[in-house]
Order: sequence, then structure tokens, then C-alpha cells
Amino acid sequence: MRENGGRDSGEALVRAAKEYIETHSAEKFSLKTLSEALFINGSYLLRLFKARTGQTLLGYHNRVRCDRATALLRDTDMSISEVGEAVGFVSSAHFSHVFRKTTGMTPTECRCGLNRQ
Repeated sequence: MRENGGRDSGEALVRAAKEYIETHSAEKFSLKTLSEALFINGSYLLRLFKARTGQTLLGYHNRVRCDRATALLRDTDMSISEVGEAVGFVSSAHFSHVFRKTTGMTPTECRCGLNRQ
């Protein structure tokens, strides 16, 4: 029995959740799908992830998508809507909204800023 009250198992679950999200980031986010894949109660996973990382599962999912979008904006000539679609957003308006909320800039501002460097 662990003396730390399950700390290691909690860290392993958070790590597994992150890995799952990173692997499936272009797919629609579903707590049900994630919790079933990890064989854990969804509500518990939400609380555990927030407590261990300081961010929500959806926030982490959006961060992973936006990081990938930033790389595509930097490394490709794909249009903004193509980048949004490539990272899993259904509409370019939603992509722009989430990108701005997550990064503090629009995809266009990001691309322009990257091109100046």
C-alpha cells in the first residue's frame, strides 16, 4: 500500500489523460469517451485533472489543439480555415474564438507575428 494516499496512481491517471488527449486531439472532445478509455469515473477525472494540473480537461485539449495550430500556421501555407479543420475544429469561427481565448491572439495575428521573426 502506498503511504501517499494514491498520489502515484493520480499522477498516472493525469499522465494517461494527457497522452490520450494529445493522441486524439483532432477528434471531438468527449469526457465520456476519455473516461471510458481510462476506465475511470468522468467526474472524478475532471476533479483530479484540475487539482493536479490547475487546468480543465477541455482547456488542456484546446491548448494542445492551439499549439498544433500554431505549428501549422508557422510551417505551412494552409489557410486559417484549413488549419482549424486540420486540428479538429468544425468551423473556422469556432477555431478563431478558441484560438484567441487560449493564446491571446487571433490565428491571423499569430501567423503575421510568426512571419516577422
